[in-house]
Amino acid sequence: MSTYLIRPLFDPESSTWTYILTDKASGKAAIIDPVAEQAERDCKLIEELGVKLVYILETHVHADHVTGATKLKNMTGAEIVYGAANQIDGADKLLKDGEEIKLGSTTIKTLFTPGHTAGCVSYLAGETVFTGDALFIRGCGRTDFQGGSPETLFDSVREKLFTLPDATVVYPGHDYKGMLSSTIGEEKKYNPRLKMENSKRRFAEIMNGLKLADPKKMDVAVPANLKAGRV
Repeated sequence: MSTYLIRPLFDPESSTWTYILTDKASGKAAIIDPVAEQAERDCKLIEELGVKLVYILETHVHADHVTGATKLKNMTGAEIVYGAANQIDGADKLLKDGEEIKLGSTTIKTLFTPGHTAGCVSYLAGETVFTGDALFIRGCGRTDFQGGSPETLFDSVREKLFTLPDATVVYPGHDYKGMLSSTIGEEKKYNPRLKMENSKRRFAEIMNGLKLADPKKMDVAVPANLKAGRV
């Protein structure tokens, strides 16, 4: 039986999924990838649920929205957490690859999954993995800025995420098609970019051919997020 509950929250402007992960026994909670404009909503829900926010977990330095990390820290006193490959002014913890933190009886394990950016991590809790922009449902994050690399992302997914049990539930950082969750097994079979039959060379060709415009908020979001959301 799972030791935790998950409450998904959506920001329509950036198509960002935010998740509140709560340990059932202790009532301690973590929030993953909050959005600044939704901080009041998130804090109100945390109060209504009667849980104590302990950690604010960031999967990477976002380019399409400003994180709500500092706002939520000021509201709740929770600690701001990033992967150790990031240099963040305002982070309370920088977790190494494989490092674990405790949320009551629930263990959260850090998985380094760079490639979308050089500092991306995923968070594994029990049979659930929060993949940020490393792995979407039938897609993945772009790899053309902030130290991104298609080859690195391919290796991250194949060596870290696709080695998890097929039944592991995937909660992504974004979704643009109205889907909430998937499984590792599904993505290995059906992800058009990263499915097992695709080679690293084929994946790099796909990603290098995207030619995407920069995110609209990139010039504001990246500097603010390097300061944990302080604009």
